[in-house]
Amino acid sequence: MSQKVLLNSKEVSIILHRLACQLIENHDDFSNTVLIGIQPRGKFLADRLASMLRKDYKIKNIQLGHLDITFFRDDFRRGDKPLEANTTEIDFIVENKNVVFIDDVLYTGRSIRSALTAIQSFGRPSNIELLTLIDRRFSRHLPIQPNYRGRQVDAIDNQRVEVNWKEKEGDDAVYLINK
Repeated sequence: MSQKVLLNSKEVSIILHRLACQLIENHDDFSNTVLIGIQPRGKFLADRLASMLRKDYKIKNIQLGHLDITFFRDDFRRGDKPLEANTTEIDFIVENKNVVFIDDVLYTGRSIRSALTAIQSFGRPSNIELLTLIDRRFSRHLPIQPNYRGRQVDAIDNQRVEVNWKEKEGDDAVYLINK
């Protein structure tokens, strides 16, 4: 198994600032916009972007939530071992709000489809956008595309994209791993 560094810590930081600026361009003061990190890995990206928007760009009213999609997945009963659900932390209504789903890697699109179903429990958004750090464009099973992408990666099926966050793995980095 070999791995190649796609993004180092500095490159991840530059991309996150670009994504934050793109969000500000489209959502101004975020008065009608909520950010939703898709559990488990999108949480780290959503938390980082929300923190950056608050501290570096002085946006005061960021509403941030985390959405667990475990039991909304179309494959959740297919595995042999029991699934471990994450927590959903959304303490606001999304009715008539602009929702920005945030996930680390867009691969087949199935997680996003699950998130679209799961978010309905919290109201009917006026608009839903998707922000991903990595867009694997050759592996989509569903017609889902990101509105905001950090980097597009052409990976084939026997390759895996792994995103490391300093909050979890100790350093920010993105790897392409050959299985």
